[in-house]
Amino acid sequence: MGSIVGAAVVSHVPTLVLPEADRRELNGGHDTTLFAGLHQLRAERLAPLEADTVVVIDTHWYTTIEFIVAAHHRRSGIYTSEELPRGMRQMPYDIAGDPELAHTWASTADGRDDMWITAIDDPHLPVHYPTINLLPFLQGDERWISASICQTGAPSDFLRFGQLLREAIETTDRRVVVLGSGGFSHRFWPLQQFRDHEAADPDLHIRTPEACAADRLVIQRMLDGDHAAIIDDMSEFATHAPEGRFGHYLTMVGALGGAECTSTGTQFGEYEAVAGTGQAHIWFDL
Repeated sequence: MGSIVGAAVVSHVPTLVLPEADRRELNGGHDTTLFAGLHQLRAERLAPLEADTVVVIDTHWYTTIEFIVAAHHRRSGIYTSEELPRGMRQMPYDIAGDPELAHTWASTADGRDDMWITAIDDPHLPVHYPTINLLPFLQGDERWISASICQTGAPSDFLRFGQLLREAIETTDRRVVVLGSGGFSHRFWPLQQFRDHEAADPDLHIRTPEACAADRLVIQRMLDGDHAAIIDDMSEFATHAPEGRFGHYLTMVGALGGAECTSTGTQFGEYEAVAGTGQAHIWFDL
């Protein structure tokens, strides 16, 4: 029987793939701790697990009437971001997929009237940078698949999507790591103020003090394993526009048991601001 052997919420911010000199220029001469944090997470947690498959919940892959799972045998190509082509351009990628797990996950919704999942292997399906930017740090010999954020979904839908991922994994022989690729509060500074807030200090550069406090509360609850409190307070946290409706975290924790999950987190790198948004890497041992 397959199992989830590890999980994490990880940041995918564009600064991760900038040259070190550029990262330091944006941050008053200091490097972002998120860069070293991802390398450390791979070395200390992900690599020793020797997982078969990594599942990425990708907060830039927005779908509307269903959840979508990438079901390719392999995705490869050159990626340039339409959002920030100056910093994320002509990035080669080569990703071995896991179509069996993707189709098994989709099949768990067959016959249900409360969940819709489609597995897609169209070679022209776009790939997004919440998946691509993780590869230089976290990719090893595992298979990788990506899953979407359904923009019409409620927290209960994301939790259910994660629950069905767990059921799918348990019917296979896979050892799986689930990565929720996205941030915390996610409001940017207006264009005329943007360049004054590109450094990492959250007390100075998160969009509002209230969002900063809300991020810190959620992070502390993750570290304490109090996932029930995070789920219970989602309506409050939603007022700070968490990235991807916080579907990356909710899907991940749904796969870990939802409100019954008590897995404590380990933080890699610091909580940082990126252009007004809250970012952190939190790993959960299982």
